[in-house]
Amino acid sequence: MDEQREPAGGAPRWRPAPPWGGHRDDGTPARRWPWPSTLLVTAFVLAGSQFAARAQEGERVALDPAARVLLLITGLLLLWRLRHPAAVVWATAATTLGYLAAGYPYGPVFLAFAVACLAAVVAGHRTAAWSAVAALWAGHLLLAHWLYRWLPPAGDSAASWGTELATATWAVAVVALSELARARREQWARERAERAQAARRRADEERLRIARELHDVLAHSLSVIHVQAGVGLALLDSDREQARTALTTIKGQSKEALGEVRQVLDTLRAPGDAPRAPAPGLDRLPELVEQAASAGLTVEVEGEPPRLPPHTGVAAFRILQEALTNVVRHSGSRHARVRFAREGGALSLRVDDDGPATGTDAGGGGNGLAGMRERAAALGGTVEAGPRPDGGFRVRALLPLTAKEDDR
Repeated sequence: MDEQREPAGGAPRWRPAPPWGGHRDDGTPARRWPWPSTLLVTAFVLAGSQFAARAQEGERVALDPAARVLLLITGLLLLWRLRHPAAVVWATAATTLGYLAAGYPYGPVFLAFAVACLAAVVAGHRTAAWSAVAALWAGHLLLAHWLYRWLPPAGDSAASWGTELATATWAVAVVALSELARARREQWARERAERAQAARRRADEERLRIARELHDVLAHSLSVIHVQAGVGLALLDSDREQARTALTTIKGQSKEALGEVRQVLDTLRAPGDAPRAPAPGLDRLPELVEQAASAGLTVEVEGEPPRLPPHTGVAAFRILQEALTNVVRHSGSRHARVRFAREGGALSLRVDDDGPATGTDAGGGGNGLAGMRERAAALGGTVEAGPRPDGGFRVRALLPLTAKEDDR
C-alpha cells in the first residue's frame, strides 16, 4: 500500500493512501503499475475457471488453450486500469463477452471486469463504467436467450430468468461498491486537503506570532540603544560619567534583547518544549518605565492594571512596549501618560503623548501598529491609534479580561 506524507507546516506524520490510489490529488494518473493486484486477480480467475470447468463438465465447452489465453488477456488488461480506466473497462467487458460467447464454463470470469469497473468509477469515468456494465448485462442476456441456438455448446438451452436476475443483482452490486469506493476516495481527498489547509494556517499564524515577537523586542531595544548611543557620543568628551551610564544602559538593553530573541529562536528549534523563561506581562511595568526613562522618556502611570490571564498579559505588555517605543522614536515629546481602567469585562489601556511628531510616520510605522491590532484581535479586542484633537498621539487598546484561547 502506498503511503503519503503530511504536507509541510505541521509535524510530519505518515498516513496510508487509499487502497485504490490510482490518481493523485490533481487528477493526473499515477505512474506506478499495479502488478501485484493484477497477477493476483489473473491467477485467481485462471484457477477458479479450472475448478468451474470440472464442475460443469459436459454442460459447457471444456477449457482449451484459447480459453486460457482469453482469460489471461482479460486479467492482464488490468495493468492499464490506472492509466486508461475507461478503455480497460470496455476491453474487459468485450473479452468477457467473447469468453461467454465461446461457451466456456461460468466461473470467476466476471472478477476482472468488476475490478476494472471499480477503477473506472473511482477515477471519475462513471459514465463509461455504467455503460460497460449495462452493455455486458445486455450482451449476456442476448447470448443466453437468443444467440445460444447458434453458439457452442451444441444443444444448449436458454438460461433461466432466475440466472438473469442473479446476473443483474451482481451488476448492481458492482456499481454500488464502485460508487462507495469513489465516495470514500473523495472524502479522503477532502480530509487531506482540510489537514493541509489547517497546517498552512497554523504555520502562517506561527510565522506572524514570531514576526510580532521579534519586531516588538528589537524595535524597543534598538530604539533605547539608539538614543543612548547618541547621548554617549555627545557626552563622550564633556561628561565621561554620563557617557559611561549611557554605555551601561546600552549593554544591559542589548543583553536583554539577545535573551528574548534567543527565547524565540529556541521555540523555533524545539516547538514542543515549554518556554525556558516566563512570558512577559504587566508585572514588568516598572522595568518598562525604567527603560523608557533611560531613553529620555518620562512615563506617568494612572490606575492599577488588574490581574490578567497569561495571553492577555503578554498582549498588554507588548502593546504598551510598542506604544512607548513609538513615542521615543516618532514624537518630540519627552513625556507619556499610561492609563489603565476597567470597562465592563475588558481592560482599557491608553497611551498619550503631547507630540509633535518628528517624522512622517507619526505614531509609528505600519508594522508596529499592525502587530498591536493583530495581538488584540487574537483575544477578541481592539486597538485604535491616531492623532489627538489637541495635538500629540494616542493609542487605546481594549482587551477582554477573559481572553479566548487560540486553538493550537
